[in-house]
Amino acid sequence: MRKLLFLISLLFFSQAFAQERPFIGIGYLKYFEHAYPDISFEKHFDTEISDWKISVGIPEVPGDKSTIKKVVDFYWANGSFLPASELSNKDKYWSLLYNYPQVLIDPETYTEEEKEQIKNFSSTENRQEGAGTPMFFFEALYSAETRRSLETNIVRISFLGKLTNVHKRMEVPLKRVEEKINKLAETDSDVKHFLANMKSCDAYYWRIIEGTNRKSFHSLGIAMDILPKSQEGKQIFWSWAKSKYPNTWMLIPLKNRWMPPESVIQAFEEEGFIWGGKWVIYDNMHFEYHPELIQYNFFK
Repeated sequence: MRKLLFLISLLFFSQAFAQERPFIGIGYLKYFEHAYPDISFEKHFDTEISDWKISVGIPEVPGDKSTIKKVVDFYWANGSFLPASELSNKDKYWSLLYNYPQVLIDPETYTEEEKEQIKNFSSTENRQEGAGTPMFFFEALYSAETRRSLETNIVRISFLGKLTNVHKRMEVPLKRVEEKINKLAETDSDVKHFLANMKSCDAYYWRIIEGTNRKSFHSLGIAMDILPKSQEGKQIFWSWAKSKYPNTWMLIPLKNRWMPPESVIQAFEEEGFIWGGKWVIYDNMHFEYHPELIQYNFFK
């Protein structure tokens, strides 16, 4: 079953060999409603477009639905949340809902065909020209249409003893993650070592994703890289590993990849963050706030 979920997720993302995409009907809007309870989602079917139009109301004060200050219209477009101007390009975008594994996939189980698919998916050509995440909903939610508008919402916080800049909507969930991890460290030696070995927590950074033409979620202040003082001789990021092992980077055993303790990953997931170590092209230092994905994958 886990292997099947992996293949579905991989096929869903790779424009190079995916022939069909999973159907994400309007009923799946409930995962966004649960994930962002302070946002209003009003929908009606647009007969001229033949798709659902969703008016998203975003509050000025996070958590306070009574302070909604702007409403942005999107079309469902199979869960992509596209503005009308992008409907003609909808094949260039993924759905915002996809299979995020609840457990790690062991690379030793990859078939030769799967290895080739991963290589194609991670190729420079596919990353630059293939389909990608539509950022329109997130840009509206986090006021990230421009760097100036975004940075009015960036705040400096202390997280696990490290200073970092995040979007103000991250303050509350990150505080809950911090409390859980500090509590774990009282009795868990692995978590205690994780904290002692922590070098930095880097969140907001306005940039493009390496090897692509798409904006990083670090640019919205909702992604965080936790870097250790020592990787203990292990690999942490697929691209860095690829420079050393160009043909076998995806086969590096899990035991040879640096990663946070499982209980730390779980603490993040419980508060709406996904971990990049579960991606096919792994980023084991990376956490990203996507409560809609946690709702979709853990509470179906």
